[in-house]
Amino acid sequence: MLEFCDVSFQYEVEDFDIIDRLSFHIAPGEFVSLIGPSGCGKSTVFRLVNQLLPRKGGDIKVGGQSIDGRRGYCGYMPQRDLLFPWRTVADNLRLPMEIQGGVAGEEMETRVRQTLEVVGLGGWGDKKPSELSGGMRQRAAFARTLLTGSDLLLLDEPFSALDFLTRIAMQEWLLQQWQNDHKTVLFITHDVEEAIFLSGRVLVVERTPIRALHSFAVPAAYPRTRECLTRPDMLALREQLISLLRREVGA
Repeated sequence: MLEFCDVSFQYEVEDFDIIDRLSFHIAPGEFVSLIGPSGCGKSTVFRLVNQLLPRKGGDIKVGGQSIDGRRGYCGYMPQRDLLFPWRTVADNLRLPMEIQGGVAGEEMETRVRQTLEVVGLGGWGDKKPSELSGGMRQRAAFARTLLTGSDLLLLDEPFSALDFLTRIAMQEWLLQQWQNDHKTVLFITHDVEEAIFLSGRVLVVERTPIRALHSFAVPAAYPRTRECLTRPDMLALREQLISLLRREVGA
């Protein structure tokens, strides 16, 4: 579903490639988390996939085709929900379809209503974002991402600003949504436990410049409950990832 082929990128203010001939791939339907120290370039990977940044070299493919000149091949949910405060929740969800065009008004209303039901916000479409809790706003933002119609979803620390209990609830909710719709998800987080609870694989930034990603398979099968985090093999993976991140920070 997503493939990096010898991709390089350099910021104008740097004298080196922060991403240097990086190659990795994600299969259709996978839930993969990307972790690494702050400032290591994780979000840069997302911006390259979105074409928000121009790569210096290499190729990025989605669905086997280069992303060059394409639109609508991925949905992106940033850390903040970025809902427009002057729009209702339903109007915010209409935005991807308005931008893409080609969707009749009646069909748009049907998709919005159905998606609000899917994310547990049925009946909240006429509310403004300010009337929703933090968790509800994130669900609305996720619903808007779903309405891009893309099979590849990029989720950039979507729960980091939530309180502990709301964050746990949102993790469980997201996992259920993924198991229902089988989208391909690339998820950035700083939380190792969050990564191993949600993911089938965890990719770890080796170092900056990013030349390779360590790939770790998560041993727990789906469906999951939080009890799986107490399994010895899951605890061992957690400690292994934390130890690796500590070494990288120390480097």
